[in-house]
Amino acid sequence: MADQLGTLLRTLRKQAGLTQEQVAERSKLGVRTIRRLETGTSTDHRLGTVNQIADALGAGPEERLRLAAALAKTSAEPVSDPEPEPEPEPVSASASGAASPSRRIPGALARAAEELANEITRRWQIEEEQRRVHDPFPLPVRWQDAPEALTDRPENVRRLPPGATAGPIDLNGDLHSVADVYRRIPSGRLVVLGRAGSGKSILTIRFVLDLLATPAAAEAGHPIPVIFSLGSWDPTTTALHDWLIGLLLRDHPHLVERVPGGSTLAAALVDANLVLPVLDGFDEIAEGLRPDALEALNSTSIPLVLTSRREEFDKVVRKAGTPLVWAAGVELVDLTPGDLTDYLPRTSRPVNSRGSSRRSGREERYANVWDVVLEALRTQDTPAGRNLARVLSTPLMVILARTIYSEASDIDPADLLDTTRFPTEHSLEEHLLASFVPTVYRRRAPVRSTGGHPRRQPDRDPEQVHRWLGYLAHHLARLNDLDRQDLAWWRIGDSLRPSTRVIAVALTCTLSITLAEWCVGLFVHYLGGGVAAAFGKVLVDGALMGPIAGLAFGCVYGLMQRFGTTAFKPARAQLRLRLRLPGTDIRTHVGRGPMRTFTSRFVAGLLGGFVMGAGCACATTLERVLYNQIPLTSGAVIEGTLINVLGYGLIFGSAAGLAFGLLAVLEAPLDIAAAATPAGLLSANRATVSRQVLVLVPAVTLAIALGGLLFVALLQNIVGPLSWKLLDGFFIGAVGGLGGAFSYALAFTAWGQWVILTRVWLPLTGKLPWDTVAFLDDAYRRGVLRRTGAVYQFRHSRLQHHLGDSFRRLHTDHEPATFRSRARTGARTGARTGSS
Repeated sequence: MADQLGTLLRTLRKQAGLTQEQVAERSKLGVRTIRRLETGTSTDHRLGTVNQIADALGAGPEERLRLAAALAKTSAEPVSDPEPEPEPEPVSASASGAASPSRRIPGALARAAEELANEITRRWQIEEEQRRVHDPFPLPVRWQDAPEALTDRPENVRRLPPGATAGPIDLNGDLHSVADVYRRIPSGRLVVLGRAGSGKSILTIRFVLDLLATPAAAEAGHPIPVIFSLGSWDPTTTALHDWLIGLLLRDHPHLVERVPGGSTLAAALVDANLVLPVLDGFDEIAEGLRPDALEALNSTSIPLVLTSRREEFDKVVRKAGTPLVWAAGVELVDLTPGDLTDYLPRTSRPVNSRGSSRRSGREERYANVWDVVLEALRTQDTPAGRNLARVLSTPLMVILARTIYSEASDIDPADLLDTTRFPTEHSLEEHLLASFVPTVYRRRAPVRSTGGHPRRQPDRDPEQVHRWLGYLAHHLARLNDLDRQDLAWWRIGDSLRPSTRVIAVALTCTLSITLAEWCVGLFVHYLGGGVAAAFGKVLVDGALMGPIAGLAFGCVYGLMQRFGTTAFKPARAQLRLRLRLPGTDIRTHVGRGPMRTFTSRFVAGLLGGFVMGAGCACATTLERVLYNQIPLTSGAVIEGTLINVLGYGLIFGSAAGLAFGLLAVLEAPLDIAAAATPAGLLSANRATVSRQVLVLVPAVTLAIALGGLLFVALLQNIVGPLSWKLLDGFFIGAVGGLGGAFSYALAFTAWGQWVILTRVWLPLTGKLPWDTVAFLDDAYRRGVLRRTGAVYQFRHSRLQHHLGDSFRRLHTDHEPATFRSRARTGARTGARTGSS
């Protein structure tokens, strides 16, 4: 049977008008390799090799997907002798860079793609409803062709062979036809430009939902559109491929499951071109990194959708001398007074008498609260009307105005025409931004739940809420000295100074070890009937052990902070308290591979346990010095301390290493629903850390008690006689297990950092409320925040910058939000402050 891959390669080569030698030269492959692939005699069907040939042929997205499908089919069949070359059938050009024919992909990958599509559809439908896009109907989002200087040539967009010419692609459409417009682009690359608040994010959501709703989306092998916020990408340190995989794992932790070949499901989906990146907010990348980002995007040929403010994108394109290659472009246009005439009246209820017109000095009655404003917008015969028309030309400002004025009975939108209060466009915009939070946090009547019981939103002081939100916005502005959008619950604690975080960790570990020593000591003496007599000794032991161990853990945390990282990521797995059996399903495998995961966990546990063991040895020395009145400078004391540091360090280290290795064996991927929201991911991590503690306490206790016997037997032949009684070993093991497990859980996990820093420290200092989770969720339901996968974002970057600037003006002790250049990016990291 003829090799389908070879037939398709020959067809594409002849369409491109190239010889095998020319293809070999362009792809940097040997002519023999090209010939063997085309004749079907090659048994080494590698996706990377085929991609190199596709690049050399200038193949479009559809052709690439057909090649991948043929590759999968050919790899599954035995190689037969080459047959005479048949006359190739013409390959029709696709009308869409996203559409693809059905292709055979592994079952696990097909299930993952289907689950991903379903989850993305569900998430963005909820988000669209939350943003009230359809209430009462979507604001019109229209566009025009982007300037030619910001798009590639039509021949390149159509991916035509050399010598071919073509005219521009028809990109006319509106919000309801954005998916159809995208399908007209053979390259599958589209740039969406527009000024701040023009509706780019709403357009991307509608694009994703419409594309997933088409019948073609249900076909196997069809790419799944996924929205990625570009503000978190640093192209100088992270390749686009790796960054996409990282965000998929963050927002969909169940994709950490492994597939045959060693990669995760997330990596397999990206490698198989089953993910269509919708890159939102190119302008949110730090200014100095944008040229690197454009260069990185131009080094790939994958289909994608990119959104950006025009001014920022134009500046990068002019600096780089090239647009996004193979990309068509559209630019969103402003709303018209006619659009507002249709929209604003339907956002409020008609009234008999509302708002006297003060423009003419006489009272007039209007059927709708917006009539005065709409008349001014229609005529634009005054400076106030012209200013307001320009301000209300973007969906963002219209939504803010609608929220503030349409749903209130005590304020009149005609106030927006007061030139004394609002002499400029900027003052109007600042007024709308400043009024938004107080408006959505005004007192509301309780809403009844499905069970008929009132479910009341907590009444919060708008000024206090404004201060809390301002602190969060300021935190995002200073996170890693870059302007960020993603408000991740596991990174909020990073807003504290490094020294403050070290102190918090040291105090937490001190308390954990001290309480463990007291509880175990009192319990043991209670069993022996001598609690009263030993009470003082137990208190002293705990008071010595806790601070020393806490100081040791604090030093470790400080060293990690200085030379490594303390940005602990949420666990991407849950803990199942049962062992995996050989031959289990692919979905039970997590991470980088069982052996590598066990090794890395063992090494981390060994180092942490050694630190705790050294602290235990030092505490034992201090205890003996206090009780026996022996000077610390005694040679015997120093020698005994060093021996104890070695012995306890090895015992505790090996015990912790084995225990953490056991955790790797018990891990399984998170359920899809468990991480659907930030609160869901937080809850899943709390459950995971709790189960880790349940495993670590007995595992470390037994490992210390029994391992101590082994190490004492080995070491006493080297350092001299040692003593390790089994009962004493269990006592030490119980203290180490309890204290060490809780120290790890609270100080060295994402959930623990959330608890001690965000749930305790920041509320104590008044920077955040005590019920932080409820506060963030409430802000989301009120429309101040939005959700993007596992993180929150402010409703718009304009609102985020406004709140951050307000916070800095009220707190003069904070430095201005200017962003320093980092060592790895040098002077390329630009400063960006204020509203943009």
